[in-house]
Amino acid sequence: MPTVKIEYANGKKIPTAKALPMSLTFKPTDTIADVKKDINRHFPRLPVTRQRLALESKEVLDEDRTVGSLPDNVTLYLKDLGPQISWRTVFIVEYLGPLLIAPLFYHFPQIYGKGTFKHSEMQTLVYGLVMLHYLKREFETVFVHRFSHATMPAFNIIKKSVSGIMQQIRSAHYWFLSGLFLSGSTFGPWYSASKLSGTLRDNAGYLKGLTAVWAFAELSNLICHITLRNLRPAGTRTRAIPYGYGFNWISCPNYTFETLAWCSVLAMTLDPAVAIFLAVSTGQMILWAIKKHKNYKKEFGKDYPKRWVMIPFIL
Repeated sequence: MPTVKIEYANGKKIPTAKALPMSLTFKPTDTIADVKKDINRHFPRLPVTRQRLALESKEVLDEDRTVGSLPDNVTLYLKDLGPQISWRTVFIVEYLGPLLIAPLFYHFPQIYGKGTFKHSEMQTLVYGLVMLHYLKREFETVFVHRFSHATMPAFNIIKKSVSGIMQQIRSAHYWFLSGLFLSGSTFGPWYSASKLSGTLRDNAGYLKGLTAVWAFAELSNLICHITLRNLRPAGTRTRAIPYGYGFNWISCPNYTFETLAWCSVLAMTLDPAVAIFLAVSTGQMILWAIKKHKNYKKEFGKDYPKRWVMIPFIL
């Protein structure tokens, strides 16, 4: 049976695994995940989620790679990634921001320093839609989404909260741009019942029509997420070509419907803060969609059908 030697990465000793080097024996059909479990059996302070195994060439090994596919008498280099936090927890924390901040602006108008005022129908409606949107996000995080990587370094969530709005800075996006900026603007006295009386944003038919668009987009987004979930069996990182509702024409229809939902909110409010939030969100989703579309084409080649990336007839 193949023998695998475990060494310290870069020759640096790690406190959670002090008895290296060591040699372990496995079956050819065992995977890197099995190797990590055996390392954890020898070093209980080093859980699987903290381990990174690489070849001498620095190639990091996927957990589903078999031992039999490695060179004979291979040496694997072990690194402790440090304390980890689950991706599920990260997303729950991110989406919690607007759910906590929006009620403060809506239910405590004294925040604006102008006493109390009567909210317009638009403000009441948008408040409900924003809360429902992020409650749906939390529901999907707990019950729908499956993550290719179970954890991330715990330190990263601190960076994500303070470093601004960038590709990997999602907490700031939700807590500050959606929570403080969007809610603080949309629920202010400048959009109160008296200010919007007789305007388009006070028209019941206009608001109901846009609410129907929002509901369609949110439900469609959920259907897309369920489709993606069903592509990946629990506990695996299996990838497959998605088909069905939305996916027959677009690589990332979940982003398409997400954008449509926020476009309806923008049309309801005509608020510059919502426009800025939508622009930042859409720009980020376009970058993600382009990357995913390229990955689909690279992985599946000619088998991947011709599709729009995210925006039909445009991108």
